[in-house]
Amino acid sequence: QLRHVLMLAVLLPGAWAIAGDSLGDGSFLGVTDEVWFAAAIAVPVVQQLRVALLWRAQLCSGLLTRMFCDAGFTVWGIIFFPLLLARPLLAIAVGLADVGSLPIPRGVGIALGSAMLLPAVWTMHSVKKYFGFARALGGDHFFERYRTMPMVREGAFKYSSNAMYTLVFIGLWGIAFLFRSRAALAVAMFQHAYIWVHWYCTEQPDGVVLYGRSPDED
Repeated sequence: QLRHVLMLAVLLPGAWAIAGDSLGDGSFLGVTDEVWFAAAIAVPVVQQLRVALLWRAQLCSGLLTRMFCDAGFTVWGIIFFPLLLARPLLAIAVGLADVGSLPIPRGVGIALGSAMLLPAVWTMHSVKKYFGFARALGGDHFFERYRTMPMVREGAFKYSSNAMYTLVFIGLWGIAFLFRSRAALAVAMFQHAYIWVHWYCTEQPDGVVLYGRSPDED
């Protein structure tokens, strides 16, 4: 995870630099745009560091299974899903606190934002229909049956073997353009780049242990 920390050390100041002077003069629900922005950056960091630690602990020593027996996977879902849901919600909060800071016409922002939300929604539907949320949650770290399932090549996965990272995160860009928010765009750029850090530093090496190959290879 040293590479993880090094890449994070580059991405964090980059996000703040992109947000720039758009922060400091807005608020939403009585909370400043700076606080919303900090939360929108902090949540994915906490989530992905937690995933890296607990996935590796489960993979190497069955930590959650040993602690919670058959409920280990359920406990993992309770740990994981609230932070996952918080990602788009915090991006929306940043957009509402910093609305209009991107110098683009409102109609252009709505058109771009709506277009970017479509592949994200379609991919989430594909995850539910073809992949399954339990498998996406990391079920292969807990149960053998997920490791023997074939690669999914339907829906969004027909066009990208890693559609969740490639297409779902485009939805965050869509949120930024809908609100025409420079700070929300910085959040989207950070989260989209940082999820690939997770892939490179956590999911891919775990896949080599679980499958003898990267999890998106045939």
